[in-house]
Amino acid sequence: MDNDLFERGLAQRKATLGAEYVEKNLAAADEFNRPFQEAMTAWCWGFGWGDDALDAKTRSLMNLAMIGALGKMHEWELHCRGALNNGVTTEQIRAVIHVIAIYCGVPQSLECFRAARKVLQEEGLL
Repeated sequence: MDNDLFERGLAQRKATLGAEYVEKNLAAADEFNRPFQEAMTAWCWGFGWGDDALDAKTRSLMNLAMIGALGKMHEWELHCRGALNNGVTTEQIRAVIHVIAIYCGVPQSLECFRAARKVLQEEGLL
């Protein structure tokens, strides 16, 4: 594994998801899933998020749209919190959910609204 890519990814992952969350996940990694955690940190966060072509806010908005389309709500909630860390506003989260409704259906957008409401309430934004 490219250690520079891992370190760049680790920094970006912590900046978006929070250092405590990331360190907890890495500490919980065992022999079975540690290689995946390390590869995902290098590939997703180091390679995928590690250049300057898009800012972190734009990448977060893209993630919310794609993860919402896939219906992976645990990840959507996690990335909703990360999007807030990257400067995404409540209004922008709502706009992404509207797009999800148009392209993925109203039931999926309702799931996203539920997850967003939970995060926004926990963060004191609703």
